[in-house]
Amino acid sequence: MISYEGLEKTLKEKGIGKTDLTLRLGFSTRTIAKIAKGEKLSKRSIQKIAGYLGKDPAELMREVSDNKILQMLREEKQLKMSGGLYHELQVRMTYNSNHIEGSRLSEDQTRLIFETNTIDVGDGVPVDDILETVHHFRAIDYVIDTAEEELTEDIIKHLHYILKHDTKDSTLSWFAVGDYKKRANVVGGRKTVKPSEVHARMQELLEDYNAKENVAIDDIIALHAEFEYIHPFQDGNGRVGRLVVLKECLRHNVIPFIIEDSKKSFYYRGLAEWKNEKGCLTDTCLDGQDAFVRLLDMLEIPGCPPGIYEPVCRNL
Repeated sequence: MISYEGLEKTLKEKGIGKTDLTLRLGFSTRTIAKIAKGEKLSKRSIQKIAGYLGKDPAELMREVSDNKILQMLREEKQLKMSGGLYHELQVRMTYNSNHIEGSRLSEDQTRLIFETNTIDVGDGVPVDDILETVHHFRAIDYVIDTAEEELTEDIIKHLHYILKHDTKDSTLSWFAVGDYKKRANVVGGRKTVKPSEVHARMQELLEDYNAKENVAIDDIIALHAEFEYIHPFQDGNGRVGRLVVLKECLRHNVIPFIIEDSKKSFYYRGLAEWKNEKGCLTDTCLDGQDAFVRLLDMLEIPGCPPGIYEPVCRNL
């Protein structure tokens, strides 16, 4: 849903009616009707209105979600609020997801980069670790912005681009930043889908997933496992996969889960055994969801009742 509360307030303050706005800016009555219905105006239209009124577009039109976690993340992101859920999600997810993949940055260093845009390098940290940390912050922003959109190959590819552009990998002629892999790869000694077959497999996976009417946490875990089995990118599959998980939890009003670096061995084992036994990965993801609920409790954000992590609470 789109809120035009800021626009309505500004028009009232300036003594301008919607009919006047239509005449002065040359809009059709259909455009004004969208405002009344809470439908989203085009970027061009809202920018034209904002320019005329001398306001920032974000002050006039904003998306309002029924998902209280997503709405809170969007509000705190817009306000650049420190110390809240958005802040902690950025630091904790970025640290854990990157550390699982071998980043040498500590959680404190990750927090310092997010909070001050500086870093104490200490004994020396690879430049890519720093770049990919900053990129991961922006990827989470992109997830929040696109959370309610249907999951597509373009969204997934753009997440990969955000993460990997300007890194050492991007200088390699055969490394496809923001696109599917060009060379075959293995993970944990296991073959993954051939480059020539990735598009078809991803298309099939997304068609099956998006066709589901009521997506629950088990469906999102299954999506993650199948994505990692396809392993569509040359590198960065784990991080992109976990960002997709965050997006889909926010899209379907499921409490998100963050895979912690301390649970990496259980996580990898769960992925490796997924085809034969789904319990290990499921339990690891539910443990990550419990950690997120504890974060909500710490910040006194209503979710599940404090201390109760029953399955009924996993879908809000």
